Amino acid sequence: MFKSSHHLKLHVYTHTDAKLHICSHCSESFRGHNQLKAHLLKSHNEGTWFTCHICQKNLTYHGSLREHLLHHESLKPYVCGDCPMRFFTAREVKIHQPKHSDFKRFCCGSCGKYFKRSACVVKHFNKCSVKLGYVNVFIKQD
Repeated sequence: MFKSSHHLKLHVYTHTDAKLHICSHCSESFRGHNQLKAHLLKSHNEGTWFTCHICQKNLTYHGSLREHLLHHESLKPYVCGDCPMRFFTAREVKIHQPKHSDFKRFCCGSCGKYFKRSACVVKHFNKCSVKLGYVNVFIKQD
């Protein structure tokens, strides 16, 4: 499920090798805008780094710096609703949540085996499809 047709369109590109974001300096191309921005900062010193005042780590986004600072403060403000585990970000809680469910919503397009997480089905599929000689396909159930 996607919030908009634009998000769906961006997602579809993950299933292709399309690299729509091209560096104006060296013509290297990237799948996502975030990857291009990081490349411009690292390779061409274009843009602004967000630097941690504690460890001097450079980050490409202000939101990344905010999240990084939570690690220094050991603050885990996000709590799982099903167990006492705490997390630095809401994204981490979302990744954790399937542990509490038996529902497996991702299906390997090669062998039909189901998985709780998309990352697991992708990892499985890369091995399974090579054995069976299939094209990269997996199905998400709602």
